[in-house]
Amino acid sequence: MSKKAIEEIENLRAKIRYHDKKYYVENMPEIADYEYDQLVKELDKLERAYPQLITSDSPTQRVSGEPISGFTSVEHRIPMLSIDNTYSEEELREFDCRIRRMLKHVDVDEIEYVVELKIDGVAITLWYEEGIFIRGATRGDGLRGDDVTVNLRTVKDIPLRFSCTDNKRMPSVLEIRGEIYMPNKEFQRLNQEREEADEPQFANPRNAAAGSLKLLNHHITAKRNLRLFAYAFGYYEDDRFASHIECLEAAKEFGLSVNQHYKLCANMDEVISYCNSWESKRKGLDYQVDGMVVKVNSLKLHDELGSTSKAPRWVMSYKYNPEEAITRIEAIRVQVGKTGTLTPVAELSAVQLSGTTVSRATLHNFDEIERKDIRIGDYVVVRKAGEIIPQVVKVLEKKRTGSEERFHVPKICPVCKEPVIKEKVYLRCYNPLCTAQAKRRIMYFVSRKAMDIEGFGPAIIEQLVDKNIIGDYADIYSLKFDDLEPLERMGEKSARNLLDAIQKSKGSDLHRLVCALGIQNVGSHAAEVLSKHFGTLDKLMDASVEELEEIFEIGNVMANSIVNFFSNSHTKEVINKLRAAGVNTKATSKKLRLVSSITEKSFVITGTLNGYTRQEIEGVIKDLGGKVSSTVSNKTDFLVVGELPGSKLEKAKELGVTILNKEEFENLIRKRN
Repeated sequence: MSKKAIEEIENLRAKIRYHDKKYYVENMPEIADYEYDQLVKELDKLERAYPQLITSDSPTQRVSGEPISGFTSVEHRIPMLSIDNTYSEEELREFDCRIRRMLKHVDVDEIEYVVELKIDGVAITLWYEEGIFIRGATRGDGLRGDDVTVNLRTVKDIPLRFSCTDNKRMPSVLEIRGEIYMPNKEFQRLNQEREEADEPQFANPRNAAAGSLKLLNHHITAKRNLRLFAYAFGYYEDDRFASHIECLEAAKEFGLSVNQHYKLCANMDEVISYCNSWESKRKGLDYQVDGMVVKVNSLKLHDELGSTSKAPRWVMSYKYNPEEAITRIEAIRVQVGKTGTLTPVAELSAVQLSGTTVSRATLHNFDEIERKDIRIGDYVVVRKAGEIIPQVVKVLEKKRTGSEERFHVPKICPVCKEPVIKEKVYLRCYNPLCTAQAKRRIMYFVSRKAMDIEGFGPAIIEQLVDKNIIGDYADIYSLKFDDLEPLERMGEKSARNLLDAIQKSKGSDLHRLVCALGIQNVGSHAAEVLSKHFGTLDKLMDASVEELEEIFEIGNVMANSIVNFFSNSHTKEVINKLRAAGVNTKATSKKLRLVSSITEKSFVITGTLNGYTRQEIEGVIKDLGGKVSSTVSNKTDFLVVGELPGSKLEKAKELGVTILNKEEFENLIRKRN
């Protein structure tokens, strides 16, 4: 093995960890994203060449392996108790008095407080040994939580190895307590994506973060861009830290992201002043803050104060009252999504809320209207969920006059008048010729992540569909200058630019087209996976549910959606029009095809291979186009055998499957056709 390669790999890992700390911890990036990506790509290339050098804490190992089947339970070494909270300054002062009564023997000046922003996210615990991230878990019931290590490894703020250079300062075993959150911009992006896919939207960033942490497919979690703020140490093996401030500073040294807006306060007057200063400022942050956390600074005093059965006595949460407004529901409209999902929306008398004018609020689904007994004409309390999405909190029944009207759940689509079908809590229109669906499908088709046709906005689509110039997205490619130029907001230059953009989109790669088709449950990532696997639209259209389920990351629900979509006669008609217009239906991106000696070959692994984890072996096979199965069958091409193999070895011998030891496997993966 090349000594130079080992040095290059270690050097690259050190550089990447350094830049991770500058970006995520210190908020002072030194290089552009492109330069950072090149470092990661270079490291990945070297590790592929020398897979025996891959370690679990390498920056390339944040996302690897297959989805997991479930979460195991983890017992917390120190219980993760809840925190007492208050909305009152008087109760904060009472908290201070209670602390001082319990610590009569302590000098007044020794009782200091640290005040931090209360991040509205999901509490988690991270376990490190010798500076290496070992496991992570949710809070659960406070005594036991779910092991979500595989998902937490995808969070870039969580270092897989501490960057601390002072080993004397770093405990050999250290538990970090922190908050996983979703930035507001990411939350808005995710909900927009879900809206385009006709999937239920998350109510607020906290729910989105919690849902992302509990996904069984960590490849999807990785795309959610979750973040971490570390806020405390849990268990560690010695007493080298004397104060909470010292723990926060040490966490930053170790490479963890710590929210910078904390302050050491000498007394409760300073605490309250700092808490109040953030009530309005928090709205300028890109993450949700619902209050402040006040902690006694001295860790020795933490021990003396102790805890009740529910909460520590040395900490108090000061929560802000959510901003709400009262307004009237003028009407309830029903929107129809691109896959036919009907969503009720309340039209409101305009009201100022959290700095913006609110005139609409989602009602989520029709069961929600019935549960809250929402009527047209009702006065209601509205609040921005996570201060982003307006929602109706409750009805003010005392303000009813008797003139309010009950909303009747539609039995037909409000646009095409065809019958709708109820699926769980949602209603759906299945008429493929519904113009509302057509508009939404076309909007999705031309969007940036799909065919990316610049200048093709909603106003243009509305006019084209309403004037019967186009009926589906394939008709886009038959548009002429005379169709576009007379439209509102469209002049000669704009019409020619749009025609050029339409023509350019014909050469888009297959994964963009697959995404643009608007198949239910298939987003941009799944479209790339499908394009890489099949290479042509024809092969994808001919695939069975069983064939699709064999593909990594394609489950039963998605497989059925794909087969049902392509079996529809209207779909086939539209795709024929796309072909006739000259739209590309083949994978052209070099990134999508990697041919090797094991492409399309089926592997099963048994036993332990020295120098590899199971996930690392599977990752190498899949990256080279191979398939990995858990059972030996007539379709198995190779059984990779390590130490202490199981019964799979005997089964493979019976079926005549080719058996590879570690050296033979390494030789095979180095070959290229």
